[in-house]
Amino acid sequence: MIKIFNFKNTNNLRKLEGFLDKRRSGKNVNTSIVKKILADVRKDKQIAVLKYEKKLSNNNKIYPSKIEIRKSIKSLDNNLKKAIDVAFDRILRFHKLQKNKNIKYIDKYKNQIEHIYVPLNSIGIYVPANLPSTLMMNAIPAMIAGVKNIVLANPRLSGKLNPAVMYVAKKCKITKIISIGGAQAIGSLAYIQKVDKIFGPGNDFVARAKREVFGDVGIEGMIAGPSEITVVADKLFDMSKVITSMIAQSEHGINSQSILITKNEKLIKNINKKINIYLKKIPRKTIITHSLKKNGLLILAKNNQQIINLINMISPEHLELLSKDYKKLLSNIYNVGSIGLGIYSPVAASDYNVGTNHTLGTLGSARFASGLNLNDFYKKISRFTLSKKGIEVIGKQAITLAEYENLYAHALSIKSRL
Repeated sequence: MIKIFNFKNTNNLRKLEGFLDKRRSGKNVNTSIVKKILADVRKDKQIAVLKYEKKLSNNNKIYPSKIEIRKSIKSLDNNLKKAIDVAFDRILRFHKLQKNKNIKYIDKYKNQIEHIYVPLNSIGIYVPANLPSTLMMNAIPAMIAGVKNIVLANPRLSGKLNPAVMYVAKKCKITKIISIGGAQAIGSLAYIQKVDKIFGPGNDFVARAKREVFGDVGIEGMIAGPSEITVVADKLFDMSKVITSMIAQSEHGINSQSILITKNEKLIKNINKKINIYLKKIPRKTIITHSLKKNGLLILAKNNQQIINLINMISPEHLELLSKDYKKLLSNIYNVGSIGLGIYSPVAASDYNVGTNHTLGTLGSARFASGLNLNDFYKKISRFTLSKKGIEVIGKQAITLAEYENLYAHALSIKSRL
């Protein structure tokens, strides 16, 4: 069912690169319509948004009323409310610890240099239809940072608001909600709501739309696209843990990716043989099966060093280290979004209430970007105040540098203060 790559006797990384690149390129899904949707929204604003919502989602109600939101929240099960409250508190506590301090440096001439954190003025958060956890992961850090204006874009499901998402919005004091999805939601956030930065994961169309609007607005430093996991395991008794972690991430959608790396050939054979047993009672069995056949991978590795090299090359969103000697691997793993360490740390739990953030880099972007954190909701501004003595001393060297670079107006500006 799942493809197998054997690296025990060969180190053919090109084959793996090709497999990964095919998914990352987006060629598996035709997203060319995204450019047209965004161009139409930019030009015709609400008219275009409504047109695409009617066409693609059969939705003609973009702005939910306060009464509709209240009724939706009222319908939420109390047990689910409690689960959200617990998750909310854990995420809040952990992210509060990420607060940064402003920096100030004063030299002997009383020149003062500062580096200050200023919260973004407005952000947009895209939340797929029924994922309250995603809203918590994005809105709670924004609250802590002090973002004043938050716009939530959340598509309707069968014409209805999602009560759990609405409940989280209320807890996060979000009052501006647009009930739309897909590329038209990203277009609305960028060109109608005119937010400063857009956050939140989505399918290939949403990820493409965010890349297209970047420059007009900001987006997260990573690509928050279809979900990914790489699992490292070696013992046969870990088979159920491996399988459940792989199908958990594949459950997100057909373009999600689940990879196992192991030195145990028997484990690979058993997983391919028995995975269907675990899928029998899963409602999203068809999606998981499609995802695993299309993007799933079982890799047989030679040794620990090869496992480390493969992980860093794959650069997965999530990594689960079920191997007993995971500490030997950990210090050399640097391309990953979030890591679950040991058999009691399924990354699926971190999607909800562990407290770490689940908005992470996908499609290889964990190679150069961090997962969502408090820094994403700030701008960092430098300020400086020079004294009379200070400009006299450092100004002479600055003039020398300016004239070397043939920037004589720069030199003239500095000379005017001496």
